[in-house]
Amino acid sequence: MPVVFCSNGYRFFFFSNEGSPREPLHVHVRRGGDIAKIWLEPQVALAESYGFKSRELSDIVTLVQEHRSEIERAWHEHFGD
Repeated sequence: MPVVFCSNGYRFFFFSNEGSPREPLHVHVRRGGDIAKIWLEPQVALAESYGFKSRELSDIVTLVQEHRSEIERAWHEHFGD
């Protein structure tokens, strides 16, 4: 499970097995027992969330927007596409 970056206690990562066929570009976010999945294409958007409050999700989406290039680069390096 490659970690792309950490910020404010959030860990942004991919699962090495992202489905077959692989799901579109996205990143998972975890802090404590809370987890969320954020799509990056066609735009940054919440896919699902378990445990995060709405304010936290807003912060998470902002962090993903700020780090979008880094996440995309890491995705393509990890999955080889």
